[in-house]
Amino acid sequence: MAIGILALQGAFAEHETMLDRLGAAWFEIRQKRDLEKPLDGLILPGGESTVMGKLLRDLDLFETLQEKIRAGLPVYGTCAGLILLADQVEGGIPCFATMDLTAKRNAYGRQLGSFHTVAQMEGVGEIPMTFIRAPYIAAVGPKAQVLAEVDGHIVAARQGNQLVTAFHPELDEDTSVHQYFLDMTK
Repeated sequence: MAIGILALQGAFAEHETMLDRLGAAWFEIRQKRDLEKPLDGLILPGGESTVMGKLLRDLDLFETLQEKIRAGLPVYGTCAGLILLADQVEGGIPCFATMDLTAKRNAYGRQLGSFHTVAQMEGVGEIPMTFIRAPYIAAVGPKAQVLAEVDGHIVAARQGNQLVTAFHPELDEDTSVHQYFLDMTK
């Protein structure tokens, strides 16, 4: 099994560390030829969703990745990755638009609005959650399932082989969200 990690911008190295801790093989996706490798799952890290969307198109990665996701490739998006997968984006333009949800960009405000909490995530249990200028999910459609809420806001959801979190589990020591995603790829 090999997980591709989009490594154009953002917090991809922290996801690599988490997968190393779980003994999972991974490789970075930086250019189109990287998509020729066998791919069992995809991680879209946090970062700046507008920049990532532009780079995906400029590097000719967008269409191939969108096709793979639509065909059922397991994908996990954190923070900006959540925004990339949402089919509706308040304050932005949808990118892959493969998940039946509405993302609210920068919902928690500026960098100073970042925070850490502990909450329940369905299928995972109680976990630490670190939010950095995070979005949240304003609404889910009938195809998506809410997995976690914090202070009345949806912060994790799943739709088939797609998983999103508004928080950054790669910045905490707990590996359970990444293990949950790896289990989805089997």
